Amino acid sequence: MFLTAFLHAAIGVSLAKVGAAFAASIAVFGAAWGIGKIGSTALESIARQPEAAGDIRSGMVLAAALIEGVAMFAVVVCFLVLFV
Repeated sequence: MFLTAFLHAAIGVSLAKVGAAFAASIAVFGAAWGIGKIGSTALESIARQPEAAGDIRSGMVLAAALIEGVAMFAVVVCFLVLFV
């Protein structure tokens, strides 16, 4: 009886760790894809309209920072799942 309960608890903990790692990897992958998309679109926009390069670049940096913040928040939540 005790061994069965111990195995169920151990399996639950290991699955939680696998789930948290999977969620963190999805969050980081999504952020990397989003920042790459922003960068490529900004370069296309600057190539089409070079006189607006300053405005496009500042908007790109702001959007990339916001995406990076959301990704860090997701990774912190995954760490909380692991350790709390």
